[in-house]
Amino acid sequence: MVWDTNWEQTIVAWVTQQLAEADSGHGLDHVRRVALNARQIAHIEQANLDIVMPAAWLHDCVLIAKDSPLRAIASQLAAQLATEFLESNNYASQWIAAIAHCIHAHSFSAGISCETLEACVVQDADRLEALGAIGLARCLMTGGAMRQRLYDPNDPFPYNRSPDDRKQSVDHFFAKLLTLADTMKTPTGRKLAKQRTDFLVGFLQQLSEEIGAEPNSLHLALERILWPPVNDPTAFDKP
Repeated sequence: MVWDTNWEQTIVAWVTQQLAEADSGHGLDHVRRVALNARQIAHIEQANLDIVMPAAWLHDCVLIAKDSPLRAIASQLAAQLATEFLESNNYASQWIAAIAHCIHAHSFSAGISCETLEACVVQDADRLEALGAIGLARCLMTGGAMRQRLYDPNDPFPYNRSPDDRKQSVDHFFAKLLTLADTMKTPTGRKLAKQRTDFLVGFLQQLSEEIGAEPNSLHLALERILWPPVNDPTAFDKP
């Protein structure tokens, strides 16, 4: 096995420099959590840590703003830079192409198919960051940084319109976050994503109460994404 604490220290030190100017939702703390998710999933799914761990630590080594026109190729640029870094530090050559593939394929924007178990693990690990308590916090922090409003006061939950997450943060739940569980590639990733998605739904239910949203509007918005229509429009539990 190549991966050990020495390699982790080397990569973390370099990534820390690369992400020095990153915003709080996409910086080193984010990468640490993705690495933690990746290790957990890899152990259960028996993926190769020599590939998974470098890819998890390096997956965001190129900073591209969320609203940049280069966003769709951010993972490609990160894979290229990570390859250069690993080669220059004499990482085991037989794993570098696989690591680059993991990094390239992890991105939601890139739309690259995962060709290996390790790529599936890294993609799941990164997408878990958009769910649960961390996902909620990151969504609202990013929305605030982009000067978005929290929700549309006339239609807080988009059940009779298309979500517009360029304007309001809550719309991002419906444009992306609540759909992520269905994109998970590993059984472990799907299990964790389901738990974290349930947390987000609970937040939306509480928000609906606090802002006095139109009765059933949240249910109707969720119904379009999470489950087929049900007879009881007041029931939030997935049948």
